[in-house]
Amino acid sequence: MATDVQVPALGESITEGTLAQWLKKPGEAVKADEPIASLETDKVSVEVPSPVAGVLAEQLVEEGDNVAVGAVIARIDENATAAAAAPAPAPAVSAAEAATNPPGAGETPALKGDSTAPVAEAEDEDHITTLSPAVRRAVLEYHVDPTKIKGTGKDGRLTKDDVIAAAQAQQGAPAPAGAQAPQAKAPAPPSQASEQTKAWAPASAGGRKEERVKMSRLRQTIAKRLKDAQNTAAMLTTFNDVDMSAVIDARTRYKDLFEKKHGIRLGFMGFFVKACALAAKDVPSVNASLEGDEIVYHDYLDVSIAVSAPKGLVVPVVRNADRMSFAEIEKTIAAYGKKAKDGTLTVEEMQGGTFTISNGGVFGSLLSTPIINPPQSAVLGMHRIEERPVVKDGQIVARPMMYLALSYDHRIIDGREAVTFLVRVKEAIEDPTRLLIDL
Repeated sequence: MATDVQVPALGESITEGTLAQWLKKPGEAVKADEPIASLETDKVSVEVPSPVAGVLAEQLVEEGDNVAVGAVIARIDENATAAAAAPAPAPAVSAAEAATNPPGAGETPALKGDSTAPVAEAEDEDHITTLSPAVRRAVLEYHVDPTKIKGTGKDGRLTKDDVIAAAQAQQGAPAPAGAQAPQAKAPAPPSQASEQTKAWAPASAGGRKEERVKMSRLRQTIAKRLKDAQNTAAMLTTFNDVDMSAVIDARTRYKDLFEKKHGIRLGFMGFFVKACALAAKDVPSVNASLEGDEIVYHDYLDVSIAVSAPKGLVVPVVRNADRMSFAEIEKTIAAYGKKAKDGTLTVEEMQGGTFTISNGGVFGSLLSTPIINPPQSAVLGMHRIEERPVVKDGQIVARPMMYLALSYDHRIIDGREAVTFLVRVKEAIEDPTRLLIDL
């Protein structure tokens, strides 16, 4: 008896997704509620669980295909066993791949044939993980053994970054006596956009290689939304700088007590969220949105926190941030950060939001002009902290300074309001006591 596996509901207003990866292949045993495939929607990645225990008898769609909610993508045979099921035939290797990687050259036996062939980890022969096409290409390109790499992805799966890190470690290891020095160093780890940008192949033979990779559904949505924001909003950015001395001193003084009491580290984001909540009371248009010819003002602050995830930028929402304590803010942001890394954020956790904070400083950014997240009217950009000479009481002194950038929709926010908001944030950060007495 075969049971159909259907695409589950993907969230409000989402009617289809892209089958990003098969986590099981035909002939493999599956448990009830065990993920067999990964779907990519406009906002999040969703795993498709098996409705019953049995054997994956048939895959009805290919990786990269678009599938609608409710569509049947596979069938599970409840009566079959993994040993009795016939494995799927291995696809033929393309001529281009055969020319680039001749049989037996830089390829482990587990990588021949199907791109999702199971690879047993050396530490646990019973633990089976599958290689995604991107990971398989990286393994072939960098000539590493995937069975000797510890996966950091969900459920211990290998990621492309794991492969590149292993290649770098292999290149950095001392060569055996008499061994020839490597001709080329492994490329540096890719950025968060590594899914779309590929490294050049080593030009040892005088040739160059290009690889075309279709943009993921999430990356296409990000591109469309950001371009729409530029085309629609009358976007302008104003800047200021802030002395971080008081906040740094407060963190240094109370970080141990804070972590002991609340179980979470005291970070900078809590101060900035509270400062923005305070400033939004004085300048409510920064926390407003434009719908048609009406301006919608909110008496609450739902802050979208820009988080870099493996597949692109996501913005989970800290709801009612103006009513939360420092500990509640830090715990919520930390939980979202972990979910973003694991790819388990839900659509509901990223919907809404009345104001956005983006911290490019964690990547070393000195200054930027962030783009508004529609239908919001403003976004605050934080940047790296560095000591710079400033004048205090007639003396030139070194202070830990940070540039702040506020991008805003000039259709509903005037320059005076934008500057006032940014000054209020600056005042609260330079004198955190204001956050306690509401000044």
